[in-house]
Amino acid sequence: MKDSSGKDEKRVDQRNSAGKMNARRQPRAEYGHDAPLSYNKYLRVPDLIQLQICLSEPAHHDELLFITVHQTYELWFKQILHELDAAARQIEEDRLFAAVRALRRIIEIEKILLAQLHVLETMTPFGFLEFRDRLKPASGFQSTQFREIEFTSGLKDEGLLACFEEDEFALARLRARLEAPTLGELFFALLRRRGFDAPPDDPTLDETARRQRYRRRVQAVVELLTHHERLPAEFMLAESLIEHDEQFQLWRAHHVRMVERMVGTKRGTGGSEGVNYLRTTLDQKFFPELWEARTHLTLDHAEGSCPFHSTAERRNA
Repeated sequence: MKDSSGKDEKRVDQRNSAGKMNARRQPRAEYGHDAPLSYNKYLRVPDLIQLQICLSEPAHHDELLFITVHQTYELWFKQILHELDAAARQIEEDRLFAAVRALRRIIEIEKILLAQLHVLETMTPFGFLEFRDRLKPASGFQSTQFREIEFTSGLKDEGLLACFEEDEFALARLRARLEAPTLGELFFALLRRRGFDAPPDDPTLDETARRQRYRRRVQAVVELLTHHERLPAEFMLAESLIEHDEQFQLWRAHHVRMVERMVGTKRGTGGSEGVNYLRTTLDQKFFPELWEARTHLTLDHAEGSCPFHSTAERRNA
């Protein structure tokens, strides 16, 4: 008869080893006991999950989704503004690689914002109508942080302040953004520091003079795109700015289609023309000079045959 004591001891060792491993995998009973901080405390999860308050009674199934997506948008908007402010500060300080990193993060967030529209599209048109009237007169048009992103990026509209006259929170934030330089203004100030002829816009000038300044800024971008290897950090900054602009435009375009898919051409909950109003925003650009420069870029812009005067010649003109 074979001696099985060796096998028995091996089985015992395996069971003991497995028991120790399971003990390591399972949280101990005293884990977090009287701890000064925990996951739920740090992220304030109990408060966070109480913020989705439905207005429909009884609460319609899709209203929770609608609130969750839009609250998530506002959290991402907060992060975008955080990165925009960092990028603005870094451009002023000539820390261009840091500014590019901030803009790249914004671009990735904007891709998430676009993807969230697909989540909203899982609602049926009828499911949305079940609670839509409860939202009046609130509207996405009133998103303060969305307007802050527009103002900071380059689309300042002082007339919008009238829509927030009764909202002290929004009015103070938008006024501050209105008075601060835009990313585009900071970008062209940077190009001037690099010797480019990129004069700032001046609303006090007549339209002809302002248009001439605009063309000179476009020419400066053409030169940067042509000689990008000489100024790689400035070139990457310009490319990041235009991609931020592009991603925002993609979101606008898809948002229009999503709204039309849900409610057709009904008026907006805030009283606007709904989809017809949203369509008027599709051609808005944060950095029009960056886009127009592509039109004037050709292979003939190589050094020695560039149709624009050199920086030195312009300074002496």
